[in-house]
Amino acid sequence: MSECNVKIRDLVKVHHTGKIEVQALRGLNLDISSGELVSIIGPSGSGKSTLLNIIGGLDKATAGTVTVGEKTVTALSVRQLVDYRRKVVGHIFQNLNLIPTLSAQENIEFSMVASGVPRGKRKQRVQDLLNTIGLQDRSHHKPEELSGGEQQRIAIASALANDAPILLADEPTGELDTANARIMQSILSKLTKNWAKL
Repeated sequence: MSECNVKIRDLVKVHHTGKIEVQALRGLNLDISSGELVSIIGPSGSGKSTLLNIIGGLDKATAGTVTVGEKTVTALSVRQLVDYRRKVVGHIFQNLNLIPTLSAQENIEFSMVASGVPRGKRKQRVQDLLNTIGLQDRSHHKPEELSGGEQQRIAIASALANDAPILLADEPTGELDTANARIMQSILSKLTKNWAKL
């Protein structure tokens, strides 16, 4: 896996709601090395999700730069951002974003289909990911048939499906009980250690 350091310089994000201006980010500077596991902690409304969305190419900065590997994300066009999101970033959303009509394995496979990964390779990758998260026996269940912790693990596997070098997780344990939160932290920690070896 290629090196994907993150460099953030003077990042500003301003939201406008009518006449009200809210500064979600005010000149943020941050460096994250490839293979590093970083937690961003702060109260609700402090800009954590905004920061992840800008790094992930889902939102535009008002000012400043975000560089991931060799790409200056804040300078990419809409088309380039689509390619960036497919190849560089895996995103675990706060609301999970699982497709309710698809099974667990189909949810994991979905981003690989969009990226044109051959069927045989997709099937093997799905099985490998289901083994990693310990849900081989739940592969044909739809999200509503899974517990909150199981849905969260499927969301992680979906984010990892394209083997993206960066994984962004927005409150990955926020809705989980203590036992499932520990499982989630263990999976993320194990994945980080494995990435660091690649």
